[in-house]
Amino acid sequence: MLSFYPSQIIEYLYCPRYTYFEYVLRIPQQEDKFYKVQRGREIHNKKLEQNKAYLRKKIGVKNKCLDQYLGIEGLRGKVDEVLELNDGNFAPLDYKFAHWKDKVYETYKQQLFCYAVLIEKNFKSKVNKGFLVYIRSQHKLIEVEVSKKDKQKIQDSMKAMTDIISKNKFPRATSYKKRCLNCTYRNICIK
Repeated sequence: MLSFYPSQIIEYLYCPRYTYFEYVLRIPQQEDKFYKVQRGREIHNKKLEQNKAYLRKKIGVKNKCLDQYLGIEGLRGKVDEVLELNDGNFAPLDYKFAHWKDKVYETYKQQLFCYAVLIEKNFKSKVNKGFLVYIRSQHKLIEVEVSKKDKQKIQDSMKAMTDIISKNKFPRATSYKKRCLNCTYRNICIK
């Protein structure tokens, strides 16, 4: 069984053809667009040591596990923090090298949903919410609801991605044509 990172699932949800071009045809994406991700990782490592006690107290954390690399069949990833909450449920917490702009981007939500699936399977506990910390907005803490439907969508995506790769299946492109404008595969993709 193939195993995917949350970033690969996020790409699939953005447009299923990412999976086809990158993992069936093995055409790599341009890496320079990921500068922000690399920079975020550097800052993230420094910031991990700051403000943790304050944030956890605000959330109601009973116990925590830092930098947890988790895996299940079809999905793997490193969660910044796995939190055990006072109500007995668990939650992922993810640091973002970003400013808070009064909305949670879908990609951030999908990453938390992937972590929720990983945490439920590995810790055998319910995950009903996750948390984002916006480092560039003075560690603004945002709570994100995680529904059963959200977790099922991640599992459905894992199955669909496996199908694309194992069967060399050329999927339909996203129906959101604006996404094609900045796509790294726009010059080779059939419209």
